[in-house]
Amino acid sequence: MSTSCFDREDETFIVLVNHEDQYSIWPHWKAVPGGWKAVDGVRGPKKAALEYVEKTWTDMRPQSLRDWMDEQAYAVSAGATDAAAH
Repeated sequence: MSTSCFDREDETFIVLVNHEDQYSIWPHWKAVPGGWKAVDGVRGPKKAALEYVEKTWTDMRPQSLRDWMDEQAYAVSAGATDAAAH
């Protein structure tokens, strides 16, 4: 039975990030998939790559959802401000 390169503890990994500010680890020798880019300066054992992701990726919501939620909160607060002015 073969082991996936993602399951190997002795593999060297890089950390990837996509346009939605989501993170992943990736074997250093595999081509970076479309829509993802390597995080500069992050390369090492699986444990170190996972620790970086855990420390950095603190909000699991995609960037587009965070932006939408911020817009909704702003619209609600602007509506409350308008209502208080009248």
